[in-house]
Amino acid sequence: MNHGDHGGHGGHDMPGMPAAPTCSMNMLWNTQIEDTCIVFRSWHISSTAAFVLSCAVVVGLGVLYEWLRAAQRTLDRRIAATLSAQGKGKGPAAGGGSVSGRDSPEYESEEAGLLTGSLVSKARTGTLLPVSARVSRAVLYGASVFLSFFLMLVFMTYNAYLILATVIGASLGHFVFSTHMDIDAVLSGGADGKGMACH
Repeated sequence: MNHGDHGGHGGHDMPGMPAAPTCSMNMLWNTQIEDTCIVFRSWHISSTAAFVLSCAVVVGLGVLYEWLRAAQRTLDRRIAATLSAQGKGKGPAAGGGSVSGRDSPEYESEEAGLLTGSLVSKARTGTLLPVSARVSRAVLYGASVFLSFFLMLVFMTYNAYLILATVIGASLGHFVFSTHMDIDAVLSGGADGKGMACH
């Protein structure tokens, strides 16, 4: 006697039994609140209060992402100041400044590699970083890449409220953690203008 199908009711809801909560996947713009799942099946929204709390968490993640970007810049400045104090990274001053674009040696070597089909390696520029500095930079970079992809997945719920929470978090974080501007770097085109992106 086979009881595996429970009398023909396998996979069907029994009358009077509450339906199990299900995640709703929307591939179009939506404003659904209940039965929205955020990234994980376990982050399942079952009430308006839970949705509001989830939006607040997403705002916090957006702020955290901007903090990580600011922490990366601060760490780079500290490492550069330490290396500079040790006399590292100070190359000979070039009279004409740096050359970039079509007149640069890098462009010529890339062009030569394309024409000949041979692999051309560029000379590394900059100062070799100590392992501890590289580890610190890698940890912050990895955390920011993870968080940016996570927020991208939140954005891909196509839920208008969650998208707004992501943008509000990034904007609030940018307001709080980007209080200074290097005017010379901006005017020369060298400023980091990367906003919230996958990485």
